[in-house]
Amino acid sequence: MPEETISPTRMNLLARKAQAVLATQGVELLKKKRDALMKEFFDVVGSTLSSRERLTALCEEAYLELTLAKAKEGTESLESAASAGTREILLNITTRSIWGVKVPSIEVKDLRRPLLARGYSPTGTSARVELNAEKFEAILNLLQEIASVESQVRRLGAEIRKTTRRVNALEQVVLPRTQREIRFIRGVLEQREREDTFRLKRIKQKLARA
Repeated sequence: MPEETISPTRMNLLARKAQAVLATQGVELLKKKRDALMKEFFDVVGSTLSSRERLTALCEEAYLELTLAKAKEGTESLESAASAGTREILLNITTRSIWGVKVPSIEVKDLRRPLLARGYSPTGTSARVELNAEKFEAILNLLQEIASVESQVRRLGAEIRKTTRRVNALEQVVLPRTQREIRFIRGVLEQREREDTFRLKRIKQKLARA
């Protein structure tokens, strides 16, 4: 709002001062919130990187075993065991609050199954097939962890960006504008006060001469 459109009254001066106080307090609170979110963000990012490294190593082992199993058992035998072992996996997603931000978390379950629970006859498969099943079930366990932490990273990152934009808006737009308006109103009021004082002196001088 241009200063020329502001009514330079004491009431407006008080209102602008109150706005400046609220904006300053808002900046402090938002910075505290951002700092707390960033601490949590970097903690989660560290966990993500560690889980990713473990996943890469585990996948390399699993796919090496899979290649060896294909060479020895044949693709059809492996596909048959994989089809028999198909299942539905249900995940439980909960949320926790960090400075009012709802952060999702996936409850990690142990998805490894005992030999007889995989849906196929152990007498019809080799130990290498069982080793493959164990490796890929371990990958499923780790994928749950990664999905949980990466969903948290995305949520925290989005909220940090949003909070930073609000801080910048208050610091770079709202506060400077409010302070300019305060200076404008105060200047007009001071000028009026000087003019009133000058007029009073003139009146007193006229009365004294009369």
